[in-house]
Amino acid sequence: MTRLITLQQASKKLGVTSKTLRRWDKSGKLPALRTPTGYRMYRESDINHLAGIAAEIKRDNLPVAVYCRVSSGDQKQKGDLERQKGRVLDYCVKQGYQVSKVFEEVSSGMNDNRAKLHALFKLVIERKINRVVVEYKDRLTRFNFRFLEEFFKSHGVTIECVSSQMNKTFEEELSQDIISLLASMSAKLYGRRSAENRKKKQAEKNKNNSINSFILLMPILRETFLSIAHKVGHLA
Repeated sequence: MTRLITLQQASKKLGVTSKTLRRWDKSGKLPALRTPTGYRMYRESDINHLAGIAAEIKRDNLPVAVYCRVSSGDQKQKGDLERQKGRVLDYCVKQGYQVSKVFEEVSSGMNDNRAKLHALFKLVIERKINRVVVEYKDRLTRFNFRFLEEFFKSHGVTIECVSSQMNKTFEEELSQDIISLLASMSAKLYGRRSAENRKKKQAEKNKNNSINSFILLMPILRETFLSIAHKVGHLA
């Protein structure tokens, strides 16, 4: 059996005034049932249906964000980043999207600690956008794109790619990313080895200092021992 709710309850659920509900009743948009005493009552299923439609419309009206990225400063200087942004914004204009934020970043696609990418995550988590537009999916991440896509979906955000075909610089950028990753790993490994070597050298230095200090103390200890022995012999 369908549950009925009052005019005030329906008003609160839909976020509209009682006057609006009366107008909708008269126009037939949301017909009300009448009690024997003339009070308006509404089927809860009708209210929930209308609330769902309203929420979907509100969600569709949310703005979109654009994310553009190149791997190196050299690419940015050549104008690759600016041209990429132009192509994506042209696409958004053709689709009729309302762009609220454009993120431009120079960083490796393997770097998961990008400042602009984290700023984009914040918009997604706060549900301030309903769509992220990129030229290619590798602009967001080189690997594990599906994980990122599912994360966005869980917050009601769609990732939309302007093109599914990678451009001719894809191999070059991927090579740069791999080189950057290897350089970073090598630097960390070298830093760790350097720290270990410094630690060993310091330990050796401390050991030598201890030996030298003992050698320097030997004459003093010898004199002290002889003095004590002389006093003991004298007493005897």
